[in-house]
Amino acid sequence: MSSLLPDHLLDGYRSFIEKRLPGERQLFRQLADEGQHPKTMVIACCDSRTAPETLFDCAPGDIFVVRNVANLVPPYEPDGEYHSTSAALEFAVNSLKVEHIVILGHGNCGGIHAALSPSAEPLSAGDFIGKWMSLLDPAAKAVGANELMTGRERQSALERIAIRYSLRNLRSFPFIAALEAEGQITLHGAWVDISSGELWAMSPDSGDFRKTIDE
Repeated sequence: MSSLLPDHLLDGYRSFIEKRLPGERQLFRQLADEGQHPKTMVIACCDSRTAPETLFDCAPGDIFVVRNVANLVPPYEPDGEYHSTSAALEFAVNSLKVEHIVILGHGNCGGIHAALSPSAEPLSAGDFIGKWMSLLDPAAKAVGANELMTGRERQSALERIAIRYSLRNLRSFPFIAALEAEGQITLHGAWVDISSGELWAMSPDSGDFRKTIDE
């Protein structure tokens, strides 16, 4: 008989039950009874190497996380279609009343690589990846056409430009734009180097990315 879940997941759950849950049982009960009240929403890539809860050392209930390919926010389009990220934004902002939204990008992003190399395998145009990454088409074409940049430089540049695109698209949601204008919500951009763990945040004044902690 096959296992109910992959063995490594069951092993991890067993470790959680034996080592972590005893020290956080009261927190989980409180979250179950009182509901969640996170102050921050993080929109991150679904890449397995960049878990926001790990990067920010968060406890359950601390952050509301949405993950998708290349941490993108689409523009506001109330067209009756299915919009997972937009639905999560609506819920986080209007129901949970989050005070901060962070777009978290990362180095070596496969989605960004696909945008720069649309014919590359395995992230070919397909049914979904190509359409999703087309959100970045203008920037991807501009960056890709720059012959003075190396492939690594193009990748890093588009990863950060994608964060700026998503921040711009966040402001296309009327309820977010209104709250930001009233000072009730702040929008942030961040990028993490997965090889070193360095975290860079976008300056709200200049738009430049700066290291958050100097070692």
